Amino acid sequence: RTPSLGHVVLDEAQDLSPMECRAVGRRCETGSATVLGDIAQGTTPWAVGDWATLLRHLGKPEAERSVLDRGYRVPRQIIDFASRLLPSIAPDLAPPSSVRSAPGSLDLRRVADTDTAVIAACREALAGEGSVGLIAADAAVPALLSALAAVGLDHVPLSDGFTGARLVVTPATQAKGLEFDQVIVVEPAAIAGAEPAAPGDDIPGLRRLYVVLTRAVSHLTVLHARDLPPLLG
Repeated sequence: RTPSLGHVVLDEAQDLSPMECRAVGRRCETGSATVLGDIAQGTTPWAVGDWATLLRHLGKPEAERSVLDRGYRVPRQIIDFASRLLPSIAPDLAPPSSVRSAPGSLDLRRVADTDTAVIAACREALAGEGSVGLIAADAAVPALLSALAAVGLDHVPLSDGFTGARLVVTPATQAKGLEFDQVIVVEPAAIAGAEPAAPGDDIPGLRRLYVVLTRAVSHLTVLHARDLPPLLG
């Protein structure tokens, strides 16, 4: 028979290109596969918009599909807020539901001075327990690091790992796969607007924002001087 692996498990499949899918498919041509992913979190320029397209490139167009729509990690208040983006970034997906309800876990703050608001929010978060992720558009990270250092707040950039401080300053493009007890998101409109896209195509940036908004396990604070993206308003 055609040489083939017996079974392949493929995670984060939404970010694979057609060529990568075909390369994997050739390795399990006569075997089976388990494919996992979330279309709403596809952040590569070649991310597919639907599973039918990806499965066709994988050579498994007749695959059985199961929707895993029950969440355990993110509280209901936070996932409901992030899910407002789904009609734009993944219109075929129904909003996920969470088994956890945590009143007060979502804090939206319109601010006049972002730097001052960030310092205050970080101090509040550090007064509690657990890890704290400060997430912003990549271009804003150097200024945030300087502002935290200027007031003596103990912190570490994500590039240095997670050792040495509870507060981790994280560029938005590196937030996928991470989770923190508390997350502070700075200027969602800047995160959404930082992704490369064709004129009039805001889906890549909004998908990045969806990833960022779903990193919190217990509490999410959103700081914005600019208007929120319309879907989140």
